Amino acid sequence: METLPNCDRWSELPMDLLRCVFERLSFVDFHRAKMVCSTWYLCSKQTLGPRYGSPLLIMSQEEGSYRLYNPEEDRVYEAKSNYRFLGSSGKWFLIVDSRSDLYILNVFSSERIRLPPLETVKSSLYKLERLGGDKGLFIEREATFSKGLCLATKDLRAVLWVDEKKRDYVVVWGFEACPYLRFWKKGDVRYREISTHGDVRYQSLNNMVLKGYSLYVQTEWSSIRHLVLSGRDIFEDVWTIYWPQMRTDVLFGTGVYKVSSYSNKMAVTTSGELLMVKTKAYESTSERHRMFHLYKRLDNKFIEVDSLGDEALFLDLGITVPADHTLGIEPNSIYFSCDEHFVHKRVSCIDICVYNLATKTIKRFPSLSNLKLKDAQWFLPS
Repeated sequence: METLPNCDRWSELPMDLLRCVFERLSFVDFHRAKMVCSTWYLCSKQTLGPRYGSPLLIMSQEEGSYRLYNPEEDRVYEAKSNYRFLGSSGKWFLIVDSRSDLYILNVFSSERIRLPPLETVKSSLYKLERLGGDKGLFIEREATFSKGLCLATKDLRAVLWVDEKKRDYVVVWGFEACPYLRFWKKGDVRYREISTHGDVRYQSLNNMVLKGYSLYVQTEWSSIRHLVLSGRDIFEDVWTIYWPQMRTDVLFGTGVYKVSSYSNKMAVTTSGELLMVKTKAYESTSERHRMFHLYKRLDNKFIEVDSLGDEALFLDLGITVPADHTLGIEPNSIYFSCDEHFVHKRVSCIDICVYNLATKTIKRFPSLSNLKLKDAQWFLPS
């Protein structure tokens, strides 16, 4: 029998043998293997591999490690990382490392794109200064004042959009305690500031959606701003609309249930319509339930709707996508993971599930029940 090449010559393996190996790999292993070398990548293109584009979960554990979960395989993959994941677009994730530097990371190939330092902000009003070493602390000062606001990268919130074909990138970030947003596009050498128009301050940087160059952000007084970031030097305000605050105790069924957790999220449909989604977890002495309510923007108001049609809503991403049974994307369903992501001030309610709007039933994943999770996010690798 002919002996196999040495381990440093994996690229010389016979193509027929490689194809046999690739056909037996799981989804994640398949995409890891095709990054070994150019020969393996070419072989992956000639192989009928696992279905591409099925929903996946990235999960953060208490000790700081991460895992990937594929619901179709019902398999958890270990991932050693010191990164903190801020947002995702396809297989690309926006991450911050232990030095408080931002990167865009391909979660399968480990390809990284380094972004400018956080303090590289183009602004005539505010200055962001890094406070030494790996402390993850910054001071933001107004131009005319010596005192400033102390900020930490654990309070950093961000969204990401990647155009895979054009290799174009857009990033929007801000600190939880600071009402100012910054954005970056491919080719920029520094971040640009989004004006707050005087009295308009941002309520929570957890409630942002970025789809292409369109940014949707909720403000402190419950208005929603739609901005377009495609200009080279400026951004454009498209519209602002009011969204009322939600109650924390509501009637449910035949009695009053205590709301144990609730959230208020935005999403954008495939056709570009804005959705607001209220989700509440109810508890009584005998049961726990979760409900979702959808509201669609119509002119300058919101109307409640009861269906997504032949689309699925990924609430973590803030987008809807066409349903696809071959990829396990269920129609008229909401993919949900937790109320708020990476919130260190309180414990987030982790509840990984798929909610069917037509039947009002919830599908959960028992194999994840024993994992001590700090956070989880759905993402779509395609």
